[in-house]
Formats: sequence, structure tokens, C-alpha cells
Amino acid sequence: MFNLMDSTIFFASYGNFLGLGNISIGAFDIVLAYIVAIVCAIAVALVLKLPLLPSKPYRYSFDVSALYPTPIIAIGILSLFLVLDYTFMYNGLVLAVVVGVLSALFVKYLFDFVFPKPLDENTGEDIDE
Repeated sequence: MFNLMDSTIFFASYGNFLGLGNISIGAFDIVLAYIVAIVCAIAVALVLKLPLLPSKPYRYSFDVSALYPTPIIAIGILSLFLVLDYTFMYNGLVLAVVVGVLSALFVKYLFDFVFPKPLDENTGEDIDE
């Protein structure tokens, strides 16, 4: 699996596809940084008392939870730093922890202000309220 991923990153960086030519750390370090960011984001979100799953029905729920969108935001922000070749120290592990913590704080306190819930067509109020 790592050989396939390593060759994929190598060939993508050879043509500088999507900016992957800028990443100067190995494939194992990239995967490890992503895993650390995901675990830190979920752990801090649970410490901040975010629910593990959104309320039912899951399909129409606009609630934030520890599993969605917290690790998704952490992965996105970490990938931006990796593509810009800013790994800080320990091959991006410290950066992954910082990004995981900040993404959990963002989801807990600022997510509803940046991405408001859609309005209900009948009452004109937020759907979940």
C-alpha cells in the first residue's frame, strides 16, 4: 500500500500536479501527520463536549459533531500547509497537533457563525431550533 502511495506522490510531484512538487517530506510522514491531525481533532472535540455523532436523522442534521466536520477541516488545513511546504518541526507532527486542536476549537465556537444553518421554508427560522 505504501509503495503505491509513494509512487503516486512521486509521479504527481514529478509533474507538479496540484502543487505536490512542493512537499519535501516522505509519504509515511504525510500519512502519519494526517492520522495525528485526525486523532487530535476528534479527541479535543470530545473534550470540548461535542457529540460523537450528529442528531438523528443523520441525513437532515446540520449539527456539528466530533466525527464530522472536525477531522475534515483538520485534514484540509493540514494539506494546505503541506502543499505550501510548511511542516514546522518533526516532519509536520507538531503542526498536525496544532491544526487538530485549532480545528476542534473552530468547530465548537465559530462554525455556526461562519456557516449558518439553512432556514426552514415554512417558519423562516433555523431548521434545528
